[in-house]
Amino acid sequence: MKAILQRVLSASVTVDQELVSSIGKGILVLAAVAPGDTEKEADALAAKVLKLRLWDDDTGGRWKKNVQDINGEVLCVSQFTLLASTKKGSKPDFHGAMGGDEAKSLYQYFYRRVQEGYAADKVKDGVFQAMMQVALVNDGPVTLEVSASPPKEQDQKKPKTTEPPK
Repeated sequence: MKAILQRVLSASVTVDQELVSSIGKGILVLAAVAPGDTEKEADALAAKVLKLRLWDDDTGGRWKKNVQDINGEVLCVSQFTLLASTKKGSKPDFHGAMGGDEAKSLYQYFYRRVQEGYAADKVKDGVFQAMMQVALVNDGPVTLEVSASPPKEQDQKKPKTTEPPK
């Protein structure tokens, strides 16, 4: 899974000219589900969203408080286009995003995990696969890319073998 986190003063989602969700100070999460992602990646990403320290403390200490510490809100929005490839030609290729019902199920699991890790009334959602208008007032601006990817075979460490001294 991949997400863009934006520290915001406010954010909202509108669908068909109807306000669906809005938050005040907090985090806007644009989240995408990739093929091979599982609940393990969703759990890791949900924890990262809630634990990342994006705000200063009261004494001016930089990057000391997370969204829970400031009693902020979280707006989660599904965003499959984050996984687009633009390597060839001028048309984005979306094969890097998980499709349909499977993606919806895992995204909704991620959203529930963010709610369960914080407070359900502090975590809002967009509308999966809808054409959404997302408005925000970025605070800082602070924008981070965060990934929780399944391990690739070539990335897994092989056990080390030690040779006896000669």
